[in-house]
Amino acid sequence: MSTISHHPHPVAQGAEDRIDLLLIGHDPADVFLVEKMLAETGLTAQITVAEDLDVARRKLTRRTQCVIVDLSAPGINRIEGLRQVLALSERAAVVVLTGINDAHLGVRAVAAGAEDYLVKQEVDGPLLARAIRYAVERKRAEETERRLVEARIMGRENARLERGLLPVPLIDDPTLRHHTRYRPGRRRALLGGDFYDTVQTESGAVHLMIGDVCGHGPDEAALGVQLRMAWRTLVLAGHSGEQLLATLDTVLGHERRSEEIFTTLCMITIAPSRRTARMHLAGHPAPLLFQADENGEAKVRALPEYAHGPALGLVPGAEWPTTEIDLGESAWSLMLYTDGLIEGRVGEGSRRLGTEGLVDLAAQARSRGATGRGLIDELVTRVEDLNGDALTDDLAVLLLSRP
Repeated sequence: MSTISHHPHPVAQGAEDRIDLLLIGHDPADVFLVEKMLAETGLTAQITVAEDLDVARRKLTRRTQCVIVDLSAPGINRIEGLRQVLALSERAAVVVLTGINDAHLGVRAVAAGAEDYLVKQEVDGPLLARAIRYAVERKRAEETERRLVEARIMGRENARLERGLLPVPLIDDPTLRHHTRYRPGRRRALLGGDFYDTVQTESGAVHLMIGDVCGHGPDEAALGVQLRMAWRTLVLAGHSGEQLLATLDTVLGHERRSEEIFTTLCMITIAPSRRTARMHLAGHPAPLLFQADENGEAKVRALPEYAHGPALGLVPGAEWPTTEIDLGESAWSLMLYTDGLIEGRVGEGSRRLGTEGLVDLAAQARSRGATGRGLIDELVTRVEDLNGDALTDDLAVLLLSRP
């Protein structure tokens, strides 16, 4: 094996980068001819020569952009040998060399997967350089198209998977409006560690829940799905309040991959009358309550968080006290969210938005008439504007309204 680097002339600014070639052939005269022709064309190339397929397997690297293979070389059984070259080349383009009496073999080679073919007795420097450039660009185009097809297929699969993993609210009350927004922090991720759910039970009570598994990886996302499904099962089985949280804490202890994993959670049960509710906080930010004051003006406040317990998975035998909420007789909205919505920065420095900042933003949005999904979208947009960039943490928002 030999390696030759060609730098025939200074390369002008904007000229193409060097092309890494692997030449598979046994005839030193053919190797010399290829080197000479490329040097004369000004194509900047590094050529690695392999006498046969065994050497080629060892010398092919991820940097190799084009493989030139002589189908008359020993150990290369024409089309079958080409198939072996194609199998090992993967991302590299393949150009086939044939004899003048085997031109038909070149056509078969292109049909089998080679990017181009050349007849050795008819090739010159410009033709060889043009064939190499064409083969490399064709391979790049094929690779781009393949990735686009894979992305489309993955997108459709992800959409089906998302429909299966994200909850469909179980609500049978036409007086309520339910809106959510969910976005994982990891790039190209389907799910994050945040999760939420809404279930109406036979008594007419509506149960809301939102939670956040610490961390951002696929393990945390899977754990979030498990906890959500466990919560829904427990609610439908008639469990509620501190008893439900204690059971969910046990589930977390069995399902997490390490003892350092914990989960914050907010749970609200709205009475069938829709005038009162009970809240349990397990280390989670307090929800926002939207109401109208005596003059009909929008009023936004964070629910009290003085009665709260620790996050799930932290303290054995923990307790989670109940907070009673008066929703009133008129219209109201409850917005549950994860800390991804309030941990963005506010301007320069390290100051975070926090719950108070979110209350201010929510009051401004409501004064402009934003409601439902529009209210959520406006809040997320304003938070990102203040942060100066997209939010990197997982984000989930659940808004339940009684107009």
